[in-house]
Amino acid sequence: MINIDIKRMREEQVKLAKKLEIREMQAEITKIGGCDRVYMDKKMICAITVMGYPGLKLLEKKYSIVDIEQPYVPGYLFYREGPGIIETYNKLENKPDVLMVDGSGIIHPRKIGLVSHLGLVLDIATVGITRSMMCGELKGDKVYINDEIRGQLVVTKANSNPVFVSPGHKISLKKAVKLVKETTKIPYKMPEPVAMAHKFANKLKKFQKGKEPSI
Repeated sequence: MINIDIKRMREEQVKLAKKLEIREMQAEITKIGGCDRVYMDKKMICAITVMGYPGLKLLEKKYSIVDIEQPYVPGYLFYREGPGIIETYNKLENKPDVLMVDGSGIIHPRKIGLVSHLGLVLDIATVGITRSMMCGELKGDKVYINDEIRGQLVVTKANSNPVFVSPGHKISLKKAVKLVKETTKIPYKMPEPVAMAHKFANKLKKFQKGKEPSI
């Protein structure tokens, strides 16, 4: 187990949060990626799918299986999972214009959750989607932290709990919510690129090393 320097990580987050760009996207979106992770013993399986937009045709899928040594510390998930996600992203030949990730964007005490941190490191527009609200106060369908709107509750599936959407980097909340709604298809409650990545990662758990399943 590696040593955890909470003070250093906190200081880095505060510094990096100032570099985030929460704004309207300038570039055209033709490809959307989805990322999810599952755990197997002391390893993390990270899967990323890339789909054409708006048709959502699968263009590419990649995965990595990495050792996880750092324990889970609330608010510092990037330091546990970020390296494995970056390793997987770097394998892609079709880099997405937007990467959707099961995780928090700016719905975070220091405004830089896993998904925002990834956006800065990869220099890409990112959108965070979670099944629960990490922090903040819900007023109507908006998530407030320090009197600032950081995210939005979105009902993506009838008779199911909502998801919480937050911009990560280089995208506005309005655009992030629009993309999540447009890319979520029955029977899933998560956007299809993320749902397919989750399905792929779970299938990988069932296969021996060296045998890649289809999705």
